[in-house]
Amino acid sequence: MTQETTPISQTMQSEIAKAVIGQTDIIEQIIIALIARGHVLLEGVPGLGKTLMVQALAKTFAGDFSRIQFTPDLMPSDVTGHILYDMKSESFKIRKGPVFTNLLLADEINRAPAKTQAALLEVMQEQQVTLEGRSMPVGNPFMVLATRNPIEQEGTYPLPEAQLDRFLFKILIDYPQDGDELALVQHTTDHKAGDRLDVSNVSACARQDSILALQQQAAAIQVDEKVMQYAVNIVRSTRKWPGIAIGSGPRGGIGLIRAARARAVMYDRDYITPDDIKAVTLPVMRHRIALSPEMELEGMHSDTILQNILDKVPAPRN
Repeated sequence: MTQETTPISQTMQSEIAKAVIGQTDIIEQIIIALIARGHVLLEGVPGLGKTLMVQALAKTFAGDFSRIQFTPDLMPSDVTGHILYDMKSESFKIRKGPVFTNLLLADEINRAPAKTQAALLEVMQEQQVTLEGRSMPVGNPFMVLATRNPIEQEGTYPLPEAQLDRFLFKILIDYPQDGDELALVQHTTDHKAGDRLDVSNVSACARQDSILALQQQAAAIQVDEKVMQYAVNIVRSTRKWPGIAIGSGPRGGIGLIRAARARAVMYDRDYITPDDIKAVTLPVMRHRIALSPEMELEGMHSDTILQNILDKVPAPRN
């Protein structure tokens, strides 16, 4: 493990914290997903700083940032781009869409119809866009961070299971703690006429090739067979656990190992532990299971069930 690994990840967290008040765990999880080359579904009510967080992350490594506001009339070409005929040059030209970036914020992704969501799915899966038979790669590193409002569901479209499964993490953003909310109000109203937060205080502390190097380090970490079996046991438990109607597929176990490797890199280790698996289980697994109708009627949350599984599935001791 190189000497610069820990300073990069810690400094990125510190820089993002200059713009985003509180939400320390959320910031860490997003950086873990970036190192793991995963995409993130952010779920929370409006006004909790989701857009600000993504902008701040992009600025820490001088990456390109694009934002798409998903609406019912959004077309696939509005996401990927299209080919148009230029009258002056009498030739066809490619106009690239906003997906040609490093960090793409897909705001309220469930407000777009299925065909538009499918266009984004190819980019997430293949990291490329196909226009008129031509395959063009998007940015590298590349990461999609999609937001979804869990309360306002009128006029929305359900996310296909295939697309949900492509997100490495589903991160729940809750209201800030009392002290953080006070600091947020003070910071926003101090000699400012509006209520807009910005990322002007965030400095670039890494380069794009530094992020790619972190991703390579994470991919190279060797995983003990007992730890890998532990991850598989957690996933397999979801398929027979009382209260779970649909358990996780094999991609859940793959996601656990990928995220645990990235977490190990953040903590300057060249091995993963059962605690790494436990730390990433909720964001990796909460969108890969479906509770039974009885559990939903009782108001049970998937996190509670997953925590019960973690409490019961034995972890390797050494």
